Amino acid sequence: MTYQEPGVGSQQNPPTYAQPQQPENPYLQPGHRPSPGRNILALVAFIASIVGFIFSCIPGALIVGWILLPIAFILAIVSLFLKGTGKGLGIAGLIISVVGTIVAFVVFFAVVATSFNDAFGDKNVTIDEPASSSQAPADEAQAEDAKQEPAGEAGTRESPVAVGSVITGDDWTIVINSFNPDGAAVVAEANQFNEVAPAGSHYGIVNYTVTYTGEDSAYAVEVGVDMVTGSGNVINGYDALVVLNDSIGLGELFTGASATGSAAFVIPDGETALIRVRPGMLADDIFVSP
Repeated sequence: MTYQEPGVGSQQNPPTYAQPQQPENPYLQPGHRPSPGRNILALVAFIASIVGFIFSCIPGALIVGWILLPIAFILAIVSLFLKGTGKGLGIAGLIISVVGTIVAFVVFFAVVATSFNDAFGDKNVTIDEPASSSQAPADEAQAEDAKQEPAGEAGTRESPVAVGSVITGDDWTIVINSFNPDGAAVVAEANQFNEVAPAGSHYGIVNYTVTYTGEDSAYAVEVGVDMVTGSGNVINGYDALVVLNDSIGLGELFTGASATGSAAFVIPDGETALIRVRPGMLADDIFVSP
């Protein structure tokens, strides 16, 4: 009978082998999230959107903005679907590309409108100023030349023409007949529902005549009459819902027909204001000193 000493190799105490220890990875510990990597695509989208936005504000370089902004938009969308990367630059690039596209549309239409006005606008505006008693031209030809002159220097904000001047465009002739700087009584008598002028302002009333000289017919609303203050603010007639007894109306006029009426404007107290006349939808502005 043989004796086997308990120990190595016995069933009670099987041999053990040392297991190599794995280095601890702090990124795999519970509660720890790996930091996102750099999103190169989002960075490119962000830079492209910034550059595209800048060029979209420059009328002469709109085409560059139109190219870069869609590219930035697509790259920003793709970058948001990449896993394990930051999303901040991608979101910023997406927002800037959308805003830049809106700005590009606004600038584009402004450029188109300006070009259209330069190409088709009424440039043949003439002004026939009322003769002054102090002026004595040498002959009739000189008097005619003095009365009628192109709307170049005369009629600007710096050199407005006088009330009573005849302003003639391709299709319309306008005469500012008078200006009443204190129209509160006229407004109150015209309609009981007319409101008094807001505190710190007063009503000014412009009376004018429009004559249609074009072909077929047109509406008097095509003629623009408003006021511009010394500080540069534009005062429109529809800023105050005032009904006058002799409002110009929106009637249709055939060739040679005229309409005379008035419009009320709310003018801030202490402000000087000029009357601005536009003899046609695309005509140049002429300024009249009340």
